[in-house]
Amino acid sequence: MNQAVNSIHLGPRARRVVRLAARVINPFVLLIAGRRWMPILGILRHRGRVSGRVYATPLGMRRLGDAFFLPRTFGESAAWYRNVEAAGTCVVTYLGRQYTLVDPEIVDYATAAPAFPRYELLQFRLVGIREYLRLRQANDMEMNQMSHVSIGNRPDERSSAGPRHLGIALAVIAFAQLMVVLDTTIVNVALPSIQRALKFSATDLEWVINAYSLAFGGLLLLGGRAGDLFGRRRMFIGGVLLFAAGSFAGGLATTSAWLVAARVAQGAGGAIVAPTALSLIADTFAEGSARNRALGIYAGAAGGGGAVGLVLGGLIVNYLSWRWVLFVNVPIAIVLAAVAPRVLAASDRRSGRLDVLGAATVTAGMTLVVYGLSRVATYGWSDGLTFAAIGFGAGFLVLFALVELRSKQPLMPLRIFGNRNRTGAYTLRMVAGAMTISVLFFLTQILQNVLGYTPLQAGLAFLPLGVGVVVTAQVTSRVVGRTGPRIPISLGALLLAAGLIWLAQVSSHPSYLRDILGPLIVLSVGFGLVFFPTTVVAVAGAARHESGLASALLNVSQQLGGSLGLAVLGTVAANVTRDRLAGARPTHAAISQAAIAGFTSAFEIGAAIALAGFVVALLVIRIRAQKPVRQALPEAA
Repeated sequence: MNQAVNSIHLGPRARRVVRLAARVINPFVLLIAGRRWMPILGILRHRGRVSGRVYATPLGMRRLGDAFFLPRTFGESAAWYRNVEAAGTCVVTYLGRQYTLVDPEIVDYATAAPAFPRYELLQFRLVGIREYLRLRQANDMEMNQMSHVSIGNRPDERSSAGPRHLGIALAVIAFAQLMVVLDTTIVNVALPSIQRALKFSATDLEWVINAYSLAFGGLLLLGGRAGDLFGRRRMFIGGVLLFAAGSFAGGLATTSAWLVAARVAQGAGGAIVAPTALSLIADTFAEGSARNRALGIYAGAAGGGGAVGLVLGGLIVNYLSWRWVLFVNVPIAIVLAAVAPRVLAASDRRSGRLDVLGAATVTAGMTLVVYGLSRVATYGWSDGLTFAAIGFGAGFLVLFALVELRSKQPLMPLRIFGNRNRTGAYTLRMVAGAMTISVLFFLTQILQNVLGYTPLQAGLAFLPLGVGVVVTAQVTSRVVGRTGPRIPISLGALLLAAGLIWLAQVSSHPSYLRDILGPLIVLSVGFGLVFFPTTVVAVAGAARHESGLASALLNVSQQLGGSLGLAVLGTVAANVTRDRLAGARPTHAAISQAAIAGFTSAFEIGAAIALAGFVVALLVIRIRAQKPVRQALPEAA
């Protein structure tokens, strides 16, 4: 056999650079490689000759008869080639199908040329690729002989190596979730500085917040299903890196449009990270006390992240610059992406296809609904654009439901709502999301506009809320196995109502210690009691390959609850404030008293909503002890 020699030679330092670049780029390339409509790229699965782990590498390849040809770009130094050569076999996904290949053999240009179109051959010759790896498709007898060997060709197979450092794995998941959640509030503190630096108009400034919320809320379902379909760890790393890229771009922004686009990228990354992070807990931690503790920390990050964001935002703006509110995410995200492959359990991509029509309709519907709700507090329910956005969004969601009913591989099997406990958990999470965002929003106004707190002081004032949520979630995670989730969820909803009723008694001349600290502590315990058990109930009955969808719906519930709650309660507060100021002289004291009257009315309505959540918890949630049973839903993609 005539063997040519590639002209591409890399030294050790250059190979390290290539590996680092591949680690960043490959998670995104894997989203399109191996698909039925992608004849250029396939996915090569090979087992590490030293680690024993299964790796998935996107590579250019072509099929000719029963043989596959792969350009050997970096010659013998390519890690994937050395693994395939050592094992003598591999698995490829090409044009939507999987093939087990054997007999790796180096061939020259003339032998491989018939498999490739001319434009690819021209590219290979221009960059100096003259060697090709030929692999033959295994026959039935060879497949039977290799039946005891698995290289990632079962959808639910876990990596043989498994997670080795559970403490570090939990830290990776918790920090990723905290990073995503706190970004919904950390930027709020920096808005005045951003407005001055980038010349935002008063009406356009809200897009710094809305751009993130719209992308995050609109893409959550798609992000969760993508994790189920393409591999959760892979999508988690890709989402973290996308979030880091958006944060870095936002920190460098010199125009308002630039910053808004960067916030969209952040929201898209967060929509991938949030549901896959929760699913990875189920993949990485065994059922029982270990998983409960992990879910407790996750729930603490989800519930207390907003308050932590206000504290960090105040510190960063006060001592550094508004740009560091965004830059601070970059080193954290890079560390998370680098550590995740070493400590998180891998899940292989599943066969099947993504429900593109369902994804398009639900993304459009969620985006329009969240956008419409975000306008209500400012423009009211009668505003034409607000009404149109909510109306068209609802129409797209109805269309999405019809598409899912007819789809053979739905993005969201509607039977997932047939489990009353899971549906109840989603409802309570929506209530908790509404109360979280509303409390943070209204109390920020009281602290800064009435009490005259600086952003840093206002952020520190919320510290008891964040600490209380985390501590309560951890305590709940240790007792829920004995009590079941129904009791803490019901008690949590009741405490939320009590805390809001207490806040509704705030005087016209409020004091932090007298009027705010006590309700914050009560609310923190209530949030902690709700966030952890609802997380457990939401994912307990879902099959492993659908935990991404169950996780995404939990995040959707919290996101929609926050938007809807702030829209409703914000409208109540604005109307009461406007009525109090009608005909009155607009002095500072009169405006403050009218604003407090509006906020207390909103708190009263919020308490009624929390009580409704208490009734739902009593009547709907029936799990009395934690006995999760995995029952697969209809095949979904």
